[in-house]
Amino acid sequence: MITIASLLLLIAPNGAPESLAYGLSPSSVLEALQPSVSLIQDDEEGEKPDKREEIKEALKELKGHAGKRGDEDAQALAIIDTLLQEFPNSGPKDRKDIVKGLGDCMKQKRKPTKEGVVDNKLHIAAATALGRMAPESVKELITWVDHKNFAKDYAAKRAIILALGNTQDEDGIAPLTDLLTHHEPQVQAGAAEALQQYVGKESDVRKEIFKEVLDEVSRVKNALDIDPTDPIVRQRYDAIAGPMLRTLTDLSGHESNDPTEFFSWWNDNKKRDWDKAEKGKDA
Repeated sequence: MITIASLLLLIAPNGAPESLAYGLSPSSVLEALQPSVSLIQDDEEGEKPDKREEIKEALKELKGHAGKRGDEDAQALAIIDTLLQEFPNSGPKDRKDIVKGLGDCMKQKRKPTKEGVVDNKLHIAAATALGRMAPESVKELITWVDHKNFAKDYAAKRAIILALGNTQDEDGIAPLTDLLTHHEPQVQAGAAEALQQYVGKESDVRKEIFKEVLDEVSRVKNALDIDPTDPIVRQRYDAIAGPMLRTLTDLSGHESNDPTEFFSWWNDNKKRDWDKAEKGKDA
């Protein structure tokens, strides 16, 4: 079984995936970190054990390892993996404590090396685990999604953004759409990828997200059309176009590689019920 800890240990401190050397592509790593059926919470299973001593002890150990300024992050990641597996089988008090314990990991600061590389494995692991603990974890992730502690650590920031998207909780939509206009293109792209996770929501919710994404990708494309030689605008468009256009396609069911064509399609279809249209395709 591929665990969250073993996967994240393959990520270099600067966020570059060393997993490529192990035959794993970045997409396969992200796919493996998506919620699995075994982790879906099922309230019909009956009352879950709560206030367990083993959870209390695990959280105590996690706090101790995480507080060692990075020297014991490998041990901390192993405990995070254990807590992730235990979360679906836990009662409400234990779930609350687990989320808080992972949130405390996000508070831990890590100094960069002499080469300027930030060791962010703990933050990425904690964020990724929180992304699989909705709805209890949503508020915690929103706290960190644009936190100043990760203003320049784009690998950790991206992990938090994707984790919030993985919750598919509607409270996460506004913080994510706010990041669509971020000054850093890679943050914009991450927000678009995260919003892609809301493809299963009802038509009105998808339309709201669709319009926000469409407005931003169209704005940047228009700026590029005005001055195709502007290297900054070109770099931004190249970074955001793929993720944003894929999100538009998934949310609407309409496929295009042109923001202008998407805008025309939106004007023709924004008042239609996209859910009925999808059912019509399946019939």
